[in-house]
Amino acid sequence: MSRQEIIDQIKRVILDCFPDMDAEELREDSVINTETAIDSMGFVLIICKLEALFNVKIPERQWQKLQTLGDVADAIEKRLK
Repeated sequence: MSRQEIIDQIKRVILDCFPDMDAEELREDSVINTETAIDSMGFVLIICKLEALFNVKIPERQWQKLQTLGDVADAIEKRLK
């Protein structure tokens, strides 16, 4: 799976959870918790859905380090290898 496919899937999950969000606003450098107005519970929901979708496990201690959409893509991509 390419990085762009991973990013596209992440965007779909985010938009499924937050349908009022504008997909055009989501870029790799978008800070998920602040620029997108997703609160911490919303972020946990997104991570859990992504883990299920990609069949990966991102350790909770790493969640704090995931700030941008690109960071989330990196974490998933690393676990898919």
